Amino acid sequence: MCHSCSSSRCKNTAHAHSSTHLQSTTVSSETCCNTSSSVASSSCSVTDSLQEDSDDPARARGCRHEKDVNIEHEHKHSCCATSSPEPEAVITGGNVLEWRVSNMDCPSCAGKLETALRGIDGLVDAKVRFATEKLVVSFSAPPSEASLSTIKTRAEKTGFPLTPVSEPKKAKVPLTLFQRIQKEGVLIALISVMALAGVLSFWHAELSSTLFTLATVIGLLPILKKAGSLAKSGSPFSIEMLMSIAALGALYLGETVEAAMVLVLFLIGERLEGYASSRARDGIQALMALVPDDVILIDDNGERKSVPVSSLQPSHCIEIAPGGRLPADAELMGHTASFDLSALTGESIPVEKLVGEKVPAGALVVDQVVQLRVVSEQGKSAIDRILTLIEEAESRRAPVERFIDRFSRWYTPLMILVAALVVVVPPLLFGESWDTWVYRGLALLLIACPCALVISTPAAMTSGLAAAARQGALIKGGAALEALSKVDYIAFDKTGTLTEGKPAVTDILTWSGDEATLIAQSSAIETGSHHPLAKALVAEAKRRQVPELVAEKMKATAGRGVSGVVNGQNVSLVALDKLDAEQRLSDVQQDAAQALAESGKTVAIVFVEEQAKGAIAWRDELRDTAKDTVSALNRKGVRSVMLTGDNPKAAAGLAAQLNMEYRAGLMPEGKVDAINALAKGSRVAMVGDGINDAPAMKAATIGIAMGGGTDVALETADIALSHNRIESLPDIVNLARATMSNVHQNVTLAIGLKAVFLVTTVLGYTGLWVAVLADSGATAIVTMNALRLLKWGKAK
Repeated sequence: MCHSCSSSRCKNTAHAHSSTHLQSTTVSSETCCNTSSSVASSSCSVTDSLQEDSDDPARARGCRHEKDVNIEHEHKHSCCATSSPEPEAVITGGNVLEWRVSNMDCPSCAGKLETALRGIDGLVDAKVRFATEKLVVSFSAPPSEASLSTIKTRAEKTGFPLTPVSEPKKAKVPLTLFQRIQKEGVLIALISVMALAGVLSFWHAELSSTLFTLATVIGLLPILKKAGSLAKSGSPFSIEMLMSIAALGALYLGETVEAAMVLVLFLIGERLEGYASSRARDGIQALMALVPDDVILIDDNGERKSVPVSSLQPSHCIEIAPGGRLPADAELMGHTASFDLSALTGESIPVEKLVGEKVPAGALVVDQVVQLRVVSEQGKSAIDRILTLIEEAESRRAPVERFIDRFSRWYTPLMILVAALVVVVPPLLFGESWDTWVYRGLALLLIACPCALVISTPAAMTSGLAAAARQGALIKGGAALEALSKVDYIAFDKTGTLTEGKPAVTDILTWSGDEATLIAQSSAIETGSHHPLAKALVAEAKRRQVPELVAEKMKATAGRGVSGVVNGQNVSLVALDKLDAEQRLSDVQQDAAQALAESGKTVAIVFVEEQAKGAIAWRDELRDTAKDTVSALNRKGVRSVMLTGDNPKAAAGLAAQLNMEYRAGLMPEGKVDAINALAKGSRVAMVGDGINDAPAMKAATIGIAMGGGTDVALETADIALSHNRIESLPDIVNLARATMSNVHQNVTLAIGLKAVFLVTTVLGYTGLWVAVLADSGATAIVTMNALRLLKWGKAK
């Protein structure tokens, strides 16, 4: 019986060492754990990619070894297994804590909360992630209970109460009619009193005016209260403060009807803004909803029981019925099954997974009941990694977004000064009516509110990022999105990007000795390598059933080849175009090898004790969609170039087929030099999937990683394609350009409308209610315009 996965049928011997420590959320290896154990437990630790290379037996063995070591280590050091009650804030690392934030309607709410938290003792930074509704704070030292209490108190006073991230988020339940009326009580009461006052105005003007005043007070009290709270927390120039000043000023002037109308339009505008912003966030919330709250766990008697997903730990065995989604990354057990990964990769066709293969969280079971073994820790599943990328993206804002943020900081105080001058200057210098210019100054104050301008860019960026995520492109922030919209060149790695990444051995030339020995020696020094050519050679050796030899002192040189000692002999496998002065070929040998290279194949020469014994050739076929992708990019004015370590002859043949430029014979540093050369006069994106592509991706204006690539490539990239379909690149470029166009439209609308109404207000053509309509209307227009981007993928 397995006490780790609660299954009597589980045969994983590593489970025998499991302990209750697996339930602990944090482990300190410094307090009681020896160095060797710490090193062993981290030896295989890498960040999982969105799609694991699960058919790699060497890598699978390594990960299983890591799990065995971790579990045994935890079992031996029971002093590490101390647990504490779950904190209200989740500590994510060091002195960083997280809470879930409630009542946020728009990105500007995030800024208000961040401002309110400034000045707390020990607080280094406070960031509100609007998309995922999280508050992330960092302290210079472990925070005190007083500091945590202050954070919660200030957040609540600002109007954004905090709840523990660990608490399951309550599903939205449609409100009943009574609940809707109760929620919108102030707005409904305000409209009702105004309607009654409007009717009475025909018969009793004084009573009507009194009722309009009462309506203004009803609507103003909660707004005034919130304005005061925001002013105390460091946001004195909020829209609530401006509304309060305008309403009180209108009452002072006796404009009771306009005072009430101002508040009605403001409250309606707030509701519209909240609705539009929530729609923009729906894509992210839908992603979070992919993880179910409960799952079926197989208990120690082989029976099933429903448990909270938050209780799952690595090595637990779970069962999912058709139509159910995986709550965590897991390995398939028992039999082959199909999974719908469209929510994660955008791939509409179900993917068949074999026993032992990894299936990401959020995948939908298609055809049958499946049993799986959990492999991801809490908070580290594929869904969690995507959400983390989205959260981090919010801090990587586009240059235009940062400019507007800086602009709005001095814009509002400046416009308050201008409004004050409008009120004071004409009466004092020109003898104009105080009432007239106070009224115009109040209207100017409302029109000048920067809400529409502030939300214009983040609304479009959030919508663009959500639309890209739905197509399987995880863009790490507005800066990456803006950069992608301006690229002139896209540089492609060849293997695994333009090609299938699954080369096969096509030719073996023997110049000395027999073919079987040549293959056995070559495959011995390639065993264990993750390079596609190495895997193909090892597979060919197994297919031919040649003797398995063991190599020692293996050494790989990126872009050149590999060497090792086999049965006491030095064996090297070197790329044809990377031979050094000591590695000579006869004319006949050179001609034979070159003929293979000129046919578009990758050729390597086998040396044993510096003597050329033969040559091996591989061919990696182009992706079916590669030519169409390059053609589509060319039509959009984006030029393509292939960067490869392959020989120039083979590269030239592939480039000709694709109608693109190429740079061949490049080592990793050569790719960086090629990118730098292109970047002198152009903006360049680099697409790759391997460790050797990471430096070039970092050097480029923007790096794009294929989803099936290495962890290093995925972490280095600004954009991660959660699938391996390069044909989506033209669409992603189009989306980036559409997003930036949307941003420019929004900024033009926001500034244009304000400019028009500022002039008409100063000249006396428009009043208070038009001012509010201009502000709330502009905010609603730019937000709804941004929401058009959410339909981008659906329209195709």
